[in-house]
Amino acid sequence: MRTPEALTAAVELARRFCPDVLIEEMRAGEDLRVVVIDHEVVAAAVRRPAQITGDGVHDVTELIERQSRRRAAATGGESRIPIDDMTREVVAEAGYRMHDVLPEGQVLAVRRTANLHTGGTIHDVTAELHPAIAGACVTASRALDIPVTGLDLLVPAPDAPEHVFIEANERPGLANHEPQPTAERFVDLLFPGTRAPQRLWSPAGAAGSGA
Repeated sequence: MRTPEALTAAVELARRFCPDVLIEEMRAGEDLRVVVIDHEVVAAAVRRPAQITGDGVHDVTELIERQSRRRAAATGGESRIPIDDMTREVVAEAGYRMHDVLPEGQVLAVRRTANLHTGGTIHDVTAELHPAIAGACVTASRALDIPVTGLDLLVPAPDAPEHVFIEANERPGLANHEPQPTAERFVDLLFPGTRAPQRLWSPAGAAGSGA
């Protein structure tokens, strides 16, 4: 929110859903989700808001509808881009109107947040995750004492140490993080006796094998 009027409108909208409204500081960066299971980082992914790419033929509304159909088909109907006041506002802030034809190759974000159910996309960055971020997420999971948690952060880049925590989700979606073994690690947590042999290896065990 950049003006008092916009803040007032946002608070009034939020109060339609809950009488208690939390106002947070605006921070720049990419939306990073880190999944921690049994206090170990298992997956990390950057989530990006819904966006469209111009073709020089179709207007913004048509491009959104087309992209929404593609997202719905790819997610079994779980992800769609709503054409509502927020979408119109984001488009207007970028200098376009809904009936404008977007130039070919022009990429335009049409939502502020990267929620998957409003058309956002998810991109695996587990291999790029900076150790400082991974360590902070493990510390947070231990402090919260939640064995399976999805920690949301804002970061300038996943391979940089700077980060700001947004929230912790105690029921994170695990299916969105392929190819990372989130389901396998969740089963390991529930049934530690059925872990694969390589997961049970330890230096002490190897030393005492008598081979």
